[in-house]
Amino acid sequence: MKKVDEQKNYIKEIKDLNKNNKDLKYCILTMGCQLNENDSEKLCGMLEEMGYTKTDNFEDANIALFNTCCVRENAEDKLFGKLGELKRIKEKNGTIIAIGGCMMQEQHIIDKIKQSYPFVDVIFGTHTLYRFPEDLFKALQTKEKIKDVIDIDGEVFEGLPIKRDSNIKASVTIMYGCNNFCTYCIVPYVRGRERSREPRDIINEVRELAKEGYKEITLLGQNVNSYLRVEREKNIPFEEYEGVNSFATLLRAINKIDGIERIRFVSPHPKDFTDDVIDAIASSDKVCKLIHLPLQSGNTKVLKEMNRKYTKEQYLDLVEKMKNKIPNLTLSTDIIVGFPGETDEEFEDTLDVVRKVKFEQVYMFIYSRRVGTPGDRMPNQVPEEIKHKRFNRLKELVESQIEENNQKYVGTIQKVLVEGTSKNNPNMLTGRTDSNKVVIFEGDKDLINKMIDLKIESEHMWYLKGVSI
Repeated sequence: MKKVDEQKNYIKEIKDLNKNNKDLKYCILTMGCQLNENDSEKLCGMLEEMGYTKTDNFEDANIALFNTCCVRENAEDKLFGKLGELKRIKEKNGTIIAIGGCMMQEQHIIDKIKQSYPFVDVIFGTHTLYRFPEDLFKALQTKEKIKDVIDIDGEVFEGLPIKRDSNIKASVTIMYGCNNFCTYCIVPYVRGRERSREPRDIINEVRELAKEGYKEITLLGQNVNSYLRVEREKNIPFEEYEGVNSFATLLRAINKIDGIERIRFVSPHPKDFTDDVIDAIASSDKVCKLIHLPLQSGNTKVLKEMNRKYTKEQYLDLVEKMKNKIPNLTLSTDIIVGFPGETDEEFEDTLDVVRKVKFEQVYMFIYSRRVGTPGDRMPNQVPEEIKHKRFNRLKELVESQIEENNQKYVGTIQKVLVEGTSKNNPNMLTGRTDSNKVVIFEGDKDLINKMIDLKIESEHMWYLKGVSI
């Protein structure tokens, strides 16, 4: 692709600029979702090809890079706090500061950076990430401030360098953007409309990862199970490859790739869990049976205000259908507490769904107003004190279910992908089950990066303890 080749030329030019300095470093702070983490792996790949090596300390960095998220307000607080710290470091070391990601698609954030943090060198958006080498080259050569943000939907670019964080688990983006416009969410405004990658490019990337020894693949998208839906509905041309023309057929195709042992995907939408997707999950032995099924609220009126396109009853019916069709199914979910107008009675519906489904994992969030979303303009914003009380009630319920959920593992044999040594005990190894449960156990380090069978002997709230068999 010509545009990517142009950026590779800029990578080479920066590498030439750096050839007399062998100790150049970069530090990157990634906020937000797994899509952002995947974008950061591409930014790291570009920087390493330029001759920079990674450091975890901004004090040591020649380039300080932020890949931002704008889903919740605390991300803004974190960014501006770090920029305040970096001003002193920049004055001392001449550090180049670059900020990219979702937050840079919001004009009021760019205005604040220009006014309060004028020492930032490069600003780039979600649709111009691929141009980071060009932006950095200009900043290094001209010392001018570079702003490279576009409001139109970005293209899908293949062939960018990538430096992955793991050598056993890899994420593969299959589509970009979102068409759902949930009223609490800023993502469609900063990531644009849905665009799917070509099936051939995805299959070839996964095959290459398998050759490199990767065992677990996570397919990423803002609305991952609507892959290729827009292209089919709008007759946008795409090349069918090995029968892939939908999310269900993509799962089946990746399931056939030798070397890959586990397939996960995030984040799906309940409305797109069609029968063919459910059947593909059920019949594909490598697709993990922990399925993320975002709820957001258990009340039908609140769901309508959120523009979620399903009711409480439809959600519970879908859960029942999936449990009947998918053996050993476990579920995780997202829940937002304190959406505008939510009453105590409506919040009780959320607790009711949690009691009935018994989720394996629940990601709980207090509603955060996002400028530019319909939710921000809604009347009847719930007071912070009430939000926190409801959050604590939800947390208490979820934690009360964890022991019961964990207990069913005790005495069973689980396949565990061994990821490394335990962070809390270097004498123990750690890995995860199909259902994403953390397991720690004693074992030789040559087991790392392997899939092994462990017998679960005890549960400890946030992890299980296993023994080799």
